This record gives sequence, structure tokens and C-alpha cells, in this order.
Amino acid sequence: MHLQLADADLAFRQEVRDFLDEHLTDDLRAAGANRTGTFCDLAPTAKWHATLHRKGWVAPDWPTEHGGTGWTTTQRHIFASECAAAGAPGTHSFGIRMCGPVIIRFGTQEQQAHYLPKILSGEHRWCQGYSEPGSGSDLASLQTRAVSDGDDYIVNGTKIWTSLAHQATHIFCLVRTDPEAKPQRGITFLLIDRNTPGLTMKPIINIAGDHEFNQVFFDEVRVPKSQRIGAENEGWTVAKYLLEFERGGNYAAGLWARLNWVRDLASETAVQEAGFGRKLAEVEIEISAVEMQEQRAISALALGESPGTAASMIKLQGSVLIQRLDELAIEALGPLARQDDPRAAVAMGRYLYDRSVTIFGGTSEIQRNIMAKTALGL
Repeated sequence: MHLQLADADLAFRQEVRDFLDEHLTDDLRAAGANRTGTFCDLAPTAKWHATLHRKGWVAPDWPTEHGGTGWTTTQRHIFASECAAAGAPGTHSFGIRMCGPVIIRFGTQEQQAHYLPKILSGEHRWCQGYSEPGSGSDLASLQTRAVSDGDDYIVNGTKIWTSLAHQATHIFCLVRTDPEAKPQRGITFLLIDRNTPGLTMKPIINIAGDHEFNQVFFDEVRVPKSQRIGAENEGWTVAKYLLEFERGGNYAAGLWARLNWVRDLASETAVQEAGFGRKLAEVEIEISAVEMQEQRAISALALGESPGTAASMIKLQGSVLIQRLDELAIEALGPLARQDDPRAAVAMGRYLYDRSVTIFGGTSEIQRNIMAKTALGL
């Protein structure tokens, strides 16, 4: 295992830092700093996406022939970590991190030529139509139906917890095309324009007061079969591939930034609670462990090896630590947490929103099951 950065990677990290210093403007930094949920508002996200697109850095994980950077695994990790540490607002991630790789892997040349440039430029913004009422972790039980009608499918059903559907121009969906087949065999993956007649949306406002989630309804929505990715009834294979890009991630850099933010709050409010410093020290140790696990995974990938259950381990512990840091932020604020204070608004918004981080992207229980089965053989 190689954890020390090579000279070339150190030079690359400095290049990234110089770029962020120049292009991460005050308004973009403020958007990142005041973010309470997973995503920033549309305006700063679109601005940062466009900035990275002009640089050619918007899709680090894509192959170079489709607009990727050609970076190594280590360089991609450096870039993501530096962006997180600097508080960058993020890009249109559902297209870049999920739908784009799926189209590259399973799409036709025509589909790649049509969709990929628009994802890169930000003209197309995507959302994910997977979960349904009663079909979340048990995704294979989904019931949204797509019935063949000539060159089209007719789609009826509903999707829920659809993040950023109100900002999206398109939605990628799992639909059931063969109700008689076993659950995983009767599912198809479709790309759908959000302006298609019969597709409507209802906002879901979370307990933090933010509009991030939505419920999407399909009422006789006609979708051309040319917008199907992969073969009919083979969407489960596509879905599993996409989920590889949703889980895991670069947690450590964001956790360090959040820890420093909590420390700053504690310094400003002069928190008097006995043992508060010890709690911060414990979290610092656990973040170091997450960072080490990330480095182990990156080292394995760089050597062409499998990181094993690292994605589940990182996701599990990273999401737990996010919640713990939120709790410490509220402790640091003390009575100010209930007052009209800008710091309290951010802290309480994060505390309320982040109850969900151990649920979305694969619940903590699912991650433990994966680890138990894969790593322990249980």
C-alpha cells in the first residue's frame, strides 16, 4: 500500500489549489459555506459547473474520448478532496456522476452523441427516478409500469424523494416492463424529458425548510424506446452499475472542514460544557480513521486492485460522523441555537437535514449487511 503522494501528485495538488484560489469566488464560497443540505442552489451550482467545464475538469471520472480529464485515480481523489476542503458548491452531479457513466457504459453511439455533450455543458440537468412509496432499500419491488406501444412505452406510476427534480430537465428512471418476471428481471432503464406530457411533480419540503425532494407522477407518459438504456428487462444490471457511483465518495476532506467549522463556533461562543474538547478530539481521531480507509481504497485502485468493502465502510462511518459533528455544532451554540442567528440557521438546518445521511445512498443497515456478507462471510 502506497500512501505518500508522489512528486507529480504533489504538483497536481498545488495546481488544483491555485485554480480554486483563482476561480472559487466569494459568492461561490459563501454558497458552499451556507449549504445545509447535500446540494447548493441552482445558480451557484450552474456557475461552478460552467467554470469547470471551461477548464475541462467537470467530468474527472469520464474517459478522455468522452470529455474526461485522463487523471489517475489518485489525482481524481486529490481534486475531489481539495474541492470539498475549499467548500466548492458542486456540479450537476446526477448527470456527471451517475447518468453520464451509464450512457458511456451501456448507451448507443447515438445516445452518447446526443446526451453526453449536454451533460458536460450543463444544458441537461438530471435527477434520479428510483425510489417509490414502498420501494426504497428494496428497490427491486418498484411498481411504476411501462407498457410497450409500438415504438414507445406508456409509463404510469410515481417516484418519491426525487432530489432536485424541480431543477432538472431530465430524469433517468427504473420502470417495470415485465410484471410476470422475477423482480430484478422485469425492470428497464429509461431516459425521460421532464417536459414530457403527463409528467408532473409535487414538492416535498423537509424538516429543515428546504426544497430538495419531490414526488414525480407519470400519467400515460409516452417515452420513445430510443430513450431506453440497455435491453428491455435488463435495467437491473444498469441500475447496479450506477449505484457504484452513488456510494462511497470522498468523506474525509468534508469532515475535516466541518470539524474546523465546529471548532470556530466553539471558539466564538466560548462553550463551557465540560468534556466538549474531548468530544472534538474523539471525532478528530475517527475522521483520521476514515481518511486512512479512503487512502487504502485509493491505493488499491491505483494498483489495479479491488478495494473490497471500503465503499460501504467509508459511507457508514462518514455519514455517522456528519451527524455527530452536527450535534457538536448545536452544543457549541448552546442557547444561540434557538435564536435568530445566522450561524444557528446553518447549524440547525444541517442538523435537521443530516438525519437523512444514514438513509440515502444505501442505509447504514444495508452497508452493515454488505460488510457482514462480503468481508466477514456471514
